[in-house]
Amino acid sequence: MGKPTGFMEYVRELPVDRAPLERLHDWQEFHGHAPEAMLREQGARCMDCGVPFCHTGALFNGMASGCPINNLIPEWNDLVYRGQWREALHRLQKTNNFPEFTGRVCPAPCEGSCVLGISEPPVTIKNIECEIIERAFAEGWVTPEIPAKRTGKKVAIIGSGPAGLACAAQLNTAGHWVTVFERADRIGGLLMYGIPNMKLDKRIVERRVDLMSEEGVRFVTRTNVGKDFPVEKLKQEFDAVVLCGGATKARDLPIEGRNLQGIHFAMEFLHANTKSLLDSNHEDGNYLSAKDQDVIVIGGGDTGTDCVGTSMRHGCRSLVQFEILPQPPNERAADNPWPQWPKVYRRDYGQEEAAAKFGSDPREYCIMSKAFIGDEQGRVQGIRTVQIEWVKGANGGFAPQEILDTEKVWPAQMVLLAMGFLGPEKDGLLDQLGVTINERGNVAIGKNSETSVASVFAAGDMSRGQSLVVWAIADGRRAARGVDQYLMGESVLP
Repeated sequence: MGKPTGFMEYVRELPVDRAPLERLHDWQEFHGHAPEAMLREQGARCMDCGVPFCHTGALFNGMASGCPINNLIPEWNDLVYRGQWREALHRLQKTNNFPEFTGRVCPAPCEGSCVLGISEPPVTIKNIECEIIERAFAEGWVTPEIPAKRTGKKVAIIGSGPAGLACAAQLNTAGHWVTVFERADRIGGLLMYGIPNMKLDKRIVERRVDLMSEEGVRFVTRTNVGKDFPVEKLKQEFDAVVLCGGATKARDLPIEGRNLQGIHFAMEFLHANTKSLLDSNHEDGNYLSAKDQDVIVIGGGDTGTDCVGTSMRHGCRSLVQFEILPQPPNERAADNPWPQWPKVYRRDYGQEEAAAKFGSDPREYCIMSKAFIGDEQGRVQGIRTVQIEWVKGANGGFAPQEILDTEKVWPAQMVLLAMGFLGPEKDGLLDQLGVTINERGNVAIGKNSETSVASVFAAGDMSRGQSLVVWAIADGRRAARGVDQYLMGESVLP
């Protein structure tokens, strides 16, 4: 710890993002960057806290706490304060394959568990992490690391999202020949087509994929394994298979009028938007445009926010975001103690932009959709809703109860369903492999990420269910170790 009094001398500071109304005119990243002097001061705020919780990755009463990949946060905070950036990079790379992703899109559970955060604003861990890796790329410190020796073993990874890429990177390091299959036309999965460009520039994803290609990882796009690539061929050509296809079965809203035109799943909307942006800067028109429409996003979370930000850039006429839960408190509730992730009111980038354009936060809380309303042409024109309250039942759980005389009709020519996901798609590859599905609808795995089928493993949302990028990376690394142990009898992978 370089400066014992740093947390008392310096206040939390973050780089200033681009102004909301300015960034609505393009699809470039909105993140700001901090000067080195600010970053060193922020690193100095890291305390000598004795037992740091920021890197625990533990669960407390079912809620996540700290970094799932166990980043050595106090160590690289101290090194940044001292100006030892290359040493900070080495610490960061010990646990995180892709800090350029987590430093941009992770909600930072580490900061929610920062000891300083008990009484003061926490250390700016996420921002420091991102600046370490970006400085490393700028300085030329990140170069291809090609294994000195190959084992001759071949591993197929199905899906190129964060879990698949992390698993591929680790297995390649161990000397195995790794092939990553992706059914889309570009590598990256959720990182490429699930997260909009203004939040994660796709050049950042491509930069890492190109590096992994130079290191020996083979990428195969436009290939839906189980359909374009037979399962029997997969088993014949590879010594092990890792399923990293994600939780892509979206939660639907089967209410009256669901079959009306203009109602779309969030990922249908986001995927098409990014693909058209990358293919033609939207000139091909192959995307769902919210321009001049009244848009309603049903569901919160990161996906809902991304739908808000994307619709705003299209030039929507109005935007409302429905949340069925109550508005979170401004400070931790009594049943949400540190070091759990703080469930408090926040404005993410999308809500910030909508508020700047339309004058208020677009979210409406404790609202339930009852029916979609259409016109004579079969297109959606509105939603009928009712306000609810959450009532505690005899079993101690809470259930929604409608409030009388609160029905309302909201205008909408585009509705985006962002209510989460129900697990992986079962028909196709999973059925053909015959892997066991658990009670939550995910691929069942053992302690080494193995499935019920010999030589087949699973990682990320496919086995965990819908989660964060950082959890997917952690799961991919864990699966890589399990595969390496299966192939070699032991593993040196972390």
